[in-house]
Amino acid sequence: MLKSKLYASNDSIIRVLAESDGSLLVIDCSPATKAPRIVSATVLDDATEITESELHARTGVTPRQNLTDEEQAICQRRYTLISPVLTCLQDDGGRNRSIALIAERNGLSKRTIRNYLYLYLAYNTKAILAPKEIKMKELTDDEKNFRWALNKYYYTRFGKTLSETFTMLIKERYCDGSGKVLPCHPTLHQFKYFYRTHRSLQTALISRNGIKDYQMNHRPLLGGSVQQFAPCVGTGMLDATICDIYLKDDFGNVVGRPVLTACIDAYSGLCCGYSLGWEGGMYSLRSMFLNVVSDKVEMCRKMGITISDDDWACMDLPAILVTDKGKEYVSQNFTQLSELGCMIINLPSFRPELKSMVEKFFDLIQNDYKHLLKGKGVIDIDYQERGGHDYRQDACLTLSDFERVVVHSIIYHNTKRIRKSFPLTENMLAEGVLPYANTIWNYGKHQAGANLIKVSAEKLMLVLLPRTVGNFARNGLIANHLRYHCEGFVENYLAGGSAIVAYNPEDVSYIYLVEQGYRMFSLIDSRFISKSLYEVVELKRQQKEINAKCAEESLQGKVDLVRHIEVIAAAKKPAVNTNLKNIGNTRRIEESLTHKDFIKEVSNG
Repeated sequence: MLKSKLYASNDSIIRVLAESDGSLLVIDCSPATKAPRIVSATVLDDATEITESELHARTGVTPRQNLTDEEQAICQRRYTLISPVLTCLQDDGGRNRSIALIAERNGLSKRTIRNYLYLYLAYNTKAILAPKEIKMKELTDDEKNFRWALNKYYYTRFGKTLSETFTMLIKERYCDGSGKVLPCHPTLHQFKYFYRTHRSLQTALISRNGIKDYQMNHRPLLGGSVQQFAPCVGTGMLDATICDIYLKDDFGNVVGRPVLTACIDAYSGLCCGYSLGWEGGMYSLRSMFLNVVSDKVEMCRKMGITISDDDWACMDLPAILVTDKGKEYVSQNFTQLSELGCMIINLPSFRPELKSMVEKFFDLIQNDYKHLLKGKGVIDIDYQERGGHDYRQDACLTLSDFERVVVHSIIYHNTKRIRKSFPLTENMLAEGVLPYANTIWNYGKHQAGANLIKVSAEKLMLVLLPRTVGNFARNGLIANHLRYHCEGFVENYLAGGSAIVAYNPEDVSYIYLVEQGYRMFSLIDSRFISKSLYEVVELKRQQKEINAKCAEESLQGKVDLVRHIEVIAAAKKPAVNTNLKNIGNTRRIEESLTHKDFIKEVSNG
């Protein structure tokens, strides 16, 4: 059987396609551009059989390996085009008519069909029909200059336009020594065409605007939802914002804009707790955490608002706390929550979309009241623009008034705002869970994986107190330059040493020894009892200033004392022979001479 075998003679390579009665149907493989032909079998007498590898080496054509799925599909489609022709290879007329018909039906040229056919016959594999592998074309000198100019001037934070970049390109690369533009310079159209065909949008956005802007405003949003990050109840997202409204105090004086701090459960969207006040930082966080673990029904009752237990059934602390890198969230004070078992996740800077639940909460809450409180201190889009309205003049609500507004908005957010995008599971639908944050929370906190921590308000506040190093000494436990004592620590006072203590900046009357389960120590310096640490520092500062003012007068008094003593001492000199006998009798005589009746002295004036 000679079919499919390869033979080489001189510079010619043929493949046998068929054999019959001393004749052969062959195709020239070097090059594979001619139609199959019938030759006598004697042509093989002077020919040598070669392998497929030798064919590839001699022709310089090797069928591609490791084709992609798309390339394999192309090969199959091209083979399907020529397959009808394979049945009539020996009939030149039939072959040509078949090629013409295939070309007409598929909108291709007959030359294309012939090329596919000859390649397949010559190399005997469908892989030879694969499209040519695209190789990167080497850049011309002009294109290299284009790329240089784009990297140096366009892909930078300075934001030059393409026209400005082109100008810099001409100045640097297409001018002679005297600064004259060379006649052979490229055009702006060519430069822009190179940019459009080689640009990377991601590279342009990151290099011109920065990675933070790209991550925040441009990156592809390919995540499923926040539920992928928080698959169950117990992931709290924390943040704070300044409300868009000016408030007054009870006397009608404008105070400013309050700070709203909130903790939002990422799974259900429930507002676990909030804080509204004039102070931010750790103070607002302590207030917010205290609200998280407090009885919301009782809190609302004090404001004159009635809710049911299911409307805001959150009295536990989320075990995972997601925050940004604000100074209060990365402080040692905040990380002490890990002692309760909390995991703290600090997100990268300028990535608010990673805690989108709390960011959207602020947006929704403010949108609830802003259109209703216009003209009552709410700021508008022209805030701080030149000639804009001074919204401070409109302020009329107090902090307590506005807090009731915020609480009503939170209750609506928790109980009536539909969470359209929340993926209710089959079990939720079967149990009648409505698409509200509170119903999702009430369902989720009883499911496997719910990650909540029960903690008392007292323990939570002790954990959140600031800490310092205290030193044991004979005069007590010294912390913040104040002395404290507690029964049962005599050995510590005698041995000395240091310990971590928690203190309340609002009242220095007590400190708490952390290592002993927050054992309480009482203040020894009674004059500072019930005073804040700031007041203590201020009193000590004032006393220090008074002492400094009296230092000169005290020094002068000491100098005067020395002078008076020296004057008295100078008038007397020791006797040469001092009588040391009968000192006792001498003392009694002197006592009788100097003894006085003080009643008589007083009576005689």
